[in-house]
Amino acid sequence: MSLLLSGDEGFTPPSTADFNLPPVFGDNPYTTKPVFLVFLSVIVVSAFFIAASRKALVMPTKLQFAGESIYAFVRNDLARDVIGHEFMRFVPYLFTLFTFILTNNIFGIVPLLQFPAMSRVSFPYVLAIFTFVIFHYVAIKHKGILPYLKEIMFMPGVPKPVYILLTPIELATYFVVRPLTLSLRLFANMFAGHLLLLVFILGGDHLLKGVIGLKLVSPFAFAFGIGLTFFEFMVQCLQAYIFTLLTALYIAGALADEH
Repeated sequence: MSLLLSGDEGFTPPSTADFNLPPVFGDNPYTTKPVFLVFLSVIVVSAFFIAASRKALVMPTKLQFAGESIYAFVRNDLARDVIGHEFMRFVPYLFTLFTFILTNNIFGIVPLLQFPAMSRVSFPYVLAIFTFVIFHYVAIKHKGILPYLKEIMFMPGVPKPVYILLTPIELATYFVVRPLTLSLRLFANMFAGHLLLLVFILGGDHLLKGVIGLKLVSPFAFAFGIGLTFFEFMVQCLQAYIFTLLTALYIAGALADEH
């Protein structure tokens, strides 16, 4: 049994090292696969929606219908229903955010690509910073910087002694916890999902090369890996939705008047 887990012929389980991909060209850290996938996602998203809207018809084609359905979902369900009457000026950002994250997530189950760019934490960090800057800017412009800070630090209706504990918590929530949880939630789900797929697919391949008893077990590992692929697709869509929804909620909170 130990030979199956260690040693020269043993199975080396996937680890964080599988996410640190070497540069494609030379030693330049900006030529790694995740970077190219991010650029590819921009091309794919742009090409899809340009093609879908290039010749818009009253009776839409399947491609036009798909593009309009995605846009309508973000516009109506994530922007209008959450933000309210000022939603239209935020639709471009929310739409870009949703389609960008979704495409990069789905890359994790696309043959030959098979790597979710959002499993590299730097990308979710950058997206969270954009959201962080936008919702604070909107709040400061709408309320003014001093009233906004007062609203954060001194929640109305709270006994004054409670502010000693509540004010630091609220400041940490708005300026540290929100961007961190927003980015780490996306990163952790994409990282864990891809790691599980690696475990079952590579494990099944290893079992297939073993003795006859292990060969009989390998189809179950592959079957479980295929099942996880469908589950991972749902998680990928869900995480793009959650990231965009929380962004819309933060913007809605920034526009809300204090009561």
